Amino acid sequence: MSVRRSSRLRPGALITASAAGLLAVGLSAVPASAHTPRWSVTCSEVSIDLTAYNGGVTNTVSVTAGDEELLSAETFGREFHQQLTLPEHHAELDVRLVVKAGDGERFSLDETKTAPVCEDDTPAPSPTVSESTPPPAEPTTEAPPATSTPSAAPAPQGGSSDLAETGSSSATPIIAGVAAAALLAGGGILVATRKRRAAQR
Repeated sequence: MSVRRSSRLRPGALITASAAGLLAVGLSAVPASAHTPRWSVTCSEVSIDLTAYNGGVTNTVSVTAGDEELLSAETFGREFHQQLTLPEHHAELDVRLVVKAGDGERFSLDETKTAPVCEDDTPAPSPTVSESTPPPAEPTTEAPPATSTPSAAPAPQGGSSDLAETGSSSATPIIAGVAAAALLAGGGILVATRKRRAAQR
């Protein structure tokens, strides 16, 4: 009778041992799939979401952007959620996230992502009046400059008018003088000739 009881107990013990083994394997596999680190980087900020960590140990998280430290080894338990503002940058910026899990190095994380440069979405300022078009000229009350008109030629001295000069020229007195001198010379020669003839007689 005792032999039969032991043979009946063997299958039950095997089943119990198998179930315990499977449970132990399942429990050991749970922490490996429980740690869930998620984080993203934009041109202006870093978003960090760490969930399903072991809350019974001390976990730390740190973030650096280039040479600047944004988060310095901050401790957390089961979860950690935070958004960090990136410094202003005019070139691509390397952002590094380091998570150290207190329950094993295999659950830790060390990753680097690149933050792009933010595009300037501000519209260009509209040109002012002085830049686009010159202001309208103010009306002036100054009198226009007087225009010079050609004055009439002065009348010649001596009372003669333009009509008197029409038939003569400036050489007329000279010619008259020469003619008078020739007449005088001719008269003198004539008188001298008559006196000579009278003396010869």
